[in-house]
Amino acid sequence: MRRTLGKTPPAEVIEIVKRSGLRGRGGAGFPTGVKWGFVPKDSGQPKYLLCNADESEPGTFKDRQLIERDPHQLLEGIVLAAYAIGAHRSYIYIRGELVYGATVLERALEEAAAEGLLGNNIQGGGYDLTVSLHRGAGAYICGEETALIESLEGKKGMPRIRPPFPAVRGLYQCPTVVNNVETLCNLPHILARGPEWYASIGTERSTSWRAAPSGTPPSARSGARGRASSPSAGTWSGRGTTSCPCR
Repeated sequence: MRRTLGKTPPAEVIEIVKRSGLRGRGGAGFPTGVKWGFVPKDSGQPKYLLCNADESEPGTFKDRQLIERDPHQLLEGIVLAAYAIGAHRSYIYIRGELVYGATVLERALEEAAAEGLLGNNIQGGGYDLTVSLHRGAGAYICGEETALIESLEGKKGMPRIRPPFPAVRGLYQCPTVVNNVETLCNLPHILARGPEWYASIGTERSTSWRAAPSGTPPSARSGARGRASSPSAGTWSGRGTTSCPCR
């Protein structure tokens, strides 16, 4: 993060992420850098970066484990993504049932702010970002990005009709990017090691790795655009989470 903020132009960060081939890890598999590129550069409105931690599919827990085991990796990814799109306000929308995960994140937010990793002039790079945690009420539909936005605004969590898309009119009708927890956790590694390293894992169309249930046969771990099965608590032997290259 120290090598990026104030030293690498935001537009270049977007290009780096595009070259890495990172795709959204929330299910749609849309190219992350391309999604960021849809945000208007000079709209004159505030921009928002939302982290979708509303992991509500029955039995899934990959995002929960990323949050509970390494919350600062997620926070660093949030800072890098917000910097790239020009946002100075970010929200983490976490599933209401993830009580322990919310506690971990609250503590991590305090620690990051105390170390100058959040707030004003982060790492001396001249970039400011405020990150807040918002707990959902347990509605499954709020995992969909526009329903998440509606809920964050205090409304009933119902999907919006698109277009317009959130990148143009999202939170408070301002340009907004919604990224999944796992997507954001990839960013520190891409910026630290380079897009070529990241793209060397997996396949040409589906780069890097995915979190998948340990014990799952390789065929079950692969999917369209490199989407792997989410970690589950099924009847696999050796249950848990593992990483595997996208295929």
